[in-house]
Amino acid sequence: MVYGYVRVSTKSQAKEGNSLEAQELVLRENGAQIIFFDNISGVKTERPELSKLLKALNKGDTLVVTKLDRIARSLSQGSELVNELVNREIRVNIINIGVMDISPASKLIRNIFFSFAEFERDMLLERTREGREIARRDPNYREGRPKKYGTRHIEHALYLLKTHTYKQVCELTGISKSTIIRAKKSVDKKAKNI
Repeated sequence: MVYGYVRVSTKSQAKEGNSLEAQELVLRENGAQIIFFDNISGVKTERPELSKLLKALNKGDTLVVTKLDRIARSLSQGSELVNELVNREIRVNIINIGVMDISPASKLIRNIFFSFAEFERDMLLERTREGREIARRDPNYREGRPKKYGTRHIEHALYLLKTHTYKQVCELTGISKSTIIRAKKSVDKKAKNI
């Protein structure tokens, strides 16, 4: 039996050609007879349809996916899962990589691929770390996401809060209630310390 697995985690992925329908079409073209679908982030540990699929797979079956990141949250998890399936004598066809089974040639290709992928990931992490270290030398550098609203926007919202409710200020400015509450607490605390 040839099984397929499809996962999409975000709306933007669907727009980038990773939609459930696009993946399903590719899997059907590659022989998938039964396909399991998850619409959930790869970061989440629980993927109910993947769990059902892994229980359904038997010796001699084939699992088809478009990319490794559809079934795994990380390279190490992907390597572990593929090796576990291959050891159960289940063929794994990752369309953008190839077919992995118990043959010696497949084992060699699998080991080379996962080694290069791990090397690439390590290089990316190293470049990211180096970039962050360079950025930290700048006295104006701040860790984390940039603020969505500037000081003037927040001050305007706090000014409106004098004559409007939180709900009205949120509707007028587009700033969330929690952001306005944090800003108000911060201003009140500064005023208290003066």
